[in-house]
Amino acid sequence: MASNHRLKALLFIFGLCISTSATPADTDQKTIERMGLSPERLQKIDEFVSRDIAAGKMAGAVTLVARHGEVVHFSAAGDLGTNDSRPMTTDTLFRIYSMTKPVTTVAAMMLYEGGAFHLGDPVHNYLPEFADIKILRDGQLVAPGTPITIQQLMTHTAGLTYGWHPTDPVDQAYRDADLINSTSSADFIARLTALPLRFEPGTRYHYSVATDVLGVLVERISGMTLEAFFQTRIFAPLGMEDTFFNVPEDKLERLALNHVWNGEANSIVPIPAESAQPVTGVTVFSGGGGLISTARDYWVFCEMLRRGGSYEGTRILGPKTLQFMTQDHLTAAVRDRGAAENPDSHLYAGQSFGLGFGVITNPAQTGVISSKGAYSWGGAANTKFWIDPQEDFIAILMTQVMAAPYGDRLRFDMKVATYQALTGLGPPP
Repeated sequence: MASNHRLKALLFIFGLCISTSATPADTDQKTIERMGLSPERLQKIDEFVSRDIAAGKMAGAVTLVARHGEVVHFSAAGDLGTNDSRPMTTDTLFRIYSMTKPVTTVAAMMLYEGGAFHLGDPVHNYLPEFADIKILRDGQLVAPGTPITIQQLMTHTAGLTYGWHPTDPVDQAYRDADLINSTSSADFIARLTALPLRFEPGTRYHYSVATDVLGVLVERISGMTLEAFFQTRIFAPLGMEDTFFNVPEDKLERLALNHVWNGEANSIVPIPAESAQPVTGVTVFSGGGGLISTARDYWVFCEMLRRGGSYEGTRILGPKTLQFMTQDHLTAAVRDRGAAENPDSHLYAGQSFGLGFGVITNPAQTGVISSKGAYSWGGAANTKFWIDPQEDFIAILMTQVMAAPYGDRLRFDMKVATYQALTGLGPPP
């Protein structure tokens, strides 16, 4: 089983299985066919979910697929938890962990569009605590060659880390600093900037707490907490009523139980209470992994992205901004430098990174059917979304199991089951 430090770091960011369909009533077989999918082949999504629930790989899941803006599959299967036999439903709440990162990046880009900063600006212009940060080089603390920029926060090239590497001294310092238990955003930044950088800014991709720093930057520039900014500027305008850092008391009963893989028992077990992500009473808002949401709400967020920044008459970002965000922002050298020693990079072969999203650059190298230009990200509890502009669809997988050795397979199964159901392009967008 994963160590407690590893589990906490992930949390920072990050019987009979009956499938119950909740597809809108007007999404009948003819509509699905008109959208260029096979209704029969779409059922393979339910089949793989039910198979993995029966195998004990997850307690339950919600899956959603939409094409050309039309939801064509929306299904729940299994239970809320291994020790909670209530059935999972399509409005079940999930800890989405690192699927918070795209929301935080969108928030920052809203400020960017308003002229608050330029992407090449040094972070210390807005978070002065970063002005004197050092880098550990050959055992010595020295000034980095260049300051961290805001764009580097968005692309995980800032030289920060997560504390996951078991022997690296900087990662050890991150674990000792106990960033996850910071008492405020200011305390988080103070703890972080007392630690050295692991790499020279801009020289390599390394998944890290960079998006948490970006969330604090949104707070400093806007004068609002990240919770308030998300609610007033993104969630309320889009009608996302089930996405929050703090779950309202009257919605707690809809929250799925989180699980962790127990290697000794060779099964999933409820996550230890002392390691569980708090879902009420939260006052420090993790831009890298703190949100709870539903499949439907996250689809609304994705649909806004698919439409170029607008949903149901509400514009969040401009289409050119979204196009810029979902391009590959890494050079080959930056993307690949140190990849062999960084198993937690979350960049597969054929994938690179934009601003807040992983981006498919070469589908043939990914090892799973996909499209060039598709952009996505996942969460530590094996949630996943992706948006495919070429096929004009959105897919979402929501479940709650962490540190599972088969986690990537769950997400890849969802990809295969979705793409194999396509029969054509369907109507134009």
